[in-house]
Amino acid sequence: AVAALGAEAAAIPLATAAPVAAAGYALLLVAAAAAVAAALTRTRPESAAIELTGAAVAVVAVAVASRDAGTAAGAFTVLGVILGGVALRPDRRPLAGFAALSMQVAAWIWLAGHGVGTPEAYTLPLSVVLLALGAHRRQDDATLSSWTAYGPGLAASLLPSLFLAIGGTGTVRPLLLGAGALALLLAGARARLQAPLALTAGTLALLALDQLGPAFAEVAADLPRWLPPALGGALLLVLGSSYERRRADLRKARAAFTRLG
Repeated sequence: AVAALGAEAAAIPLATAAPVAAAGYALLLVAAAAAVAAALTRTRPESAAIELTGAAVAVVAVAVASRDAGTAAGAFTVLGVILGGVALRPDRRPLAGFAALSMQVAAWIWLAGHGVGTPEAYTLPLSVVLLALGAHRRQDDATLSSWTAYGPGLAASLLPSLFLAIGGTGTVRPLLLGAGALALLLAGARARLQAPLALTAGTLALLALDQLGPAFAEVAADLPRWLPPALGGALLLVLGSSYERRRADLRKARAAFTRLG
């Protein structure tokens, strides 16, 4: 019945010479109706058949509606709304991630269709969604590691920008990336979380080496040749004289980092 209703819904706009994308949106309406029907009959055996057939209709709908960037973005947006509604059911909560992903794909298609070439326009919304999902998972499970909850979102926001900033000629991206990483570092330290501390500290260190490395190289080139080895030797002597204390400090720091969430 669901498949027949979908075929009829797609045939009506095609028979009236409407755009092909209209048939896809009509199929999405059938998929939405199937989701409602499955929710109303979830205690009956028919619910699984309705839901599975509705999911198949939704896949066909998105494929038919995606004629250009505008219609594809609209189709993924409607699909995200349908999945979000289904995810309201307690037994379908995992679909919330797919709903967010569908919305994100819609945003990416819209940005690409309008010629947006800044990578952060694509990565930052995704990282916000991933961080929000991670925070929700940690609310449900307090023992969940911060690497599992926040690692993907932080990596999506930091790593692409860091890759573009290192070796780049502009100054705006490194400045904004450094400010954002510093804010996340302070937030991670306040919340006592491993993933924000480690990822942002590594980002800041690599960014500082990239930005300050050429200046240090120029200064080192003007120094006498004997001075860098002398300074290195002096540093080794200082470290060697306090070796045991440094090892104890390192063990304490490692233990403190391990205790973080």
